[in-house]
Amino acid sequence: MSENNQLRDVFDAIADPTRRRLIRLLAEAEEIPLHELTAQFQMGRTAVSKHLTILKEAGLVLDRKVGRETRFRLNASPLREIQDWVAFYSNFWRANMLRLNQLLEEEEE
Repeated sequence: MSENNQLRDVFDAIADPTRRRLIRLLAEAEEIPLHELTAQFQMGRTAVSKHLTILKEAGLVLDRKVGRETRFRLNASPLREIQDWVAFYSNFWRANMLRLNQLLEEEEE
């Protein structure tokens, strides 16, 4: 686990399309109440809450109570782990494609 004591792996948390959509919605707004998030899906409040709990366990979502309402916001810093992982493989493929290009050019000569 990383330094912020995540209960769930970030990769696991973003594996589900519904959770990726929740992340997108939260990224587009400063803070969103649960009822507004639920309105964006064809599922009930309980199902949306379960997805939000998984995102919270991964450190991707923060919540706060305002009266009887719970509002959610994105904490994007755990996504850095995914960005770093993808960047490694991006560099890997770039280097291999460059080598392949060089081999093809040598073969043409």
